[in-house]
Amino acid sequence: MADDPKPLPSVPQSVLELSAFNPVARDNPHPLLKSLREGCPVMRDEGARVWVLSRYKDIRDTVNDRTFVRHPLNADPESITARLVEEGRERRTSILFLDDPDHARIRQPLAKAFYARINRMRPEIEAMVDKVIDAAPASGAFDLMEQVAVPLPVLVIARIIGVDEARLADFRQWSEDVILGLNPVRTSEENARMISSGEALDAYFGELMQARRKAPQDDLVTDMVQLQASGEANVEDDEVRLNLQALLVGGNLTTTDLIGNGIWLLLNHPEQAAALRADPGLAAQAVEEVLRYEAPVQVTSRIVEADRTVAGCPMQKSQPVFMSLAAANRDPDTFEAPDDFDITKKRASHIAFGGGPHICIGAPLARIEARHAFVKLLSRYPNLRLPEQDLAWRTLPFFRGLERLIVES
Repeated sequence: MADDPKPLPSVPQSVLELSAFNPVARDNPHPLLKSLREGCPVMRDEGARVWVLSRYKDIRDTVNDRTFVRHPLNADPESITARLVEEGRERRTSILFLDDPDHARIRQPLAKAFYARINRMRPEIEAMVDKVIDAAPASGAFDLMEQVAVPLPVLVIARIIGVDEARLADFRQWSEDVILGLNPVRTSEENARMISSGEALDAYFGELMQARRKAPQDDLVTDMVQLQASGEANVEDDEVRLNLQALLVGGNLTTTDLIGNGIWLLLNHPEQAAALRADPGLAAQAVEEVLRYEAPVQVTSRIVEADRTVAGCPMQKSQPVFMSLAAANRDPDTFEAPDDFDITKKRASHIAFGGGPHICIGAPLARIEARHAFVKLLSRYPNLRLPEQDLAWRTLPFFRGLERLIVES
């Protein structure tokens, strides 16, 4: 089922106009993104001092081009990208923003340990999904976000890392706060929360690493300290601690939104929910279609490393390039009937996880959780539906997810 055709709005003039700060874009960004893609696919936002790309090919080429850089210190100091760094801690960053050679030095052993662990733990991860969903109300109305989509990813990543269950409440709050680091226009109060929780996580992970050196356990922290000890990981303790935080950012809120957006879409398209119930083998394809159609991460960025032409336009060194993943994933030059949500259709590869060396490290885990959650929810609740409600989308810019989603069985 496609969105109802309506006249396109005027072409947006700023990147923040496309974000959740704009109530129109927060409710439904896609008409604005279509207008931008068709009317000004390479836009210069002088207020934010960034470029904005919205065509699939331009974005795919850019995220896969290793000559672009990522660290905010390389950005125009007047741009919103430069605001991503913390005063006094400018050089302390994770693989989310590091450039090579440090990016590859840290990401490679971390990814190797992380992917091996989630592959070994897949049955346990799926059992955790089952446990959370089985604990939700058996009938009646409930908030899917509160009962399932929010607690599930935190529970899973905490178990993978090795967090003590008694600290889960603290861990969850710290996780929510450090994600504010991806908001370049955060308030002073949000900045203070981000720094405080980041320091708390840093201290907790430091304690955990020391404990695992003395008494190894079956978790990722043990994996990393053992890789350090063997010399296979040339990574300092501070870098391990900081990049465990990056795993939270990469796999917590975004997986919550993947589950919430997916169930919202499936229940809004009952023929699609019926198709998945009839054939659970469609789960993998369903997750990819949700990622394409309503991506949790709306934007990624790179920084021009030297004067050059990008997407046919001359750009200057240090200028940030924002890329609308949501616009690219509905580009009709790449996707047939892009405004149709159809889990039965094999499509071109979306770019909801970005691409190149900075492709989302948490993508494999998000896919495991979402595939199992979709099938489990639809099987446990064969009559699950959406009652009448006013949807509340989160106001965090450049992300798309529901604050609550009332479902009824």
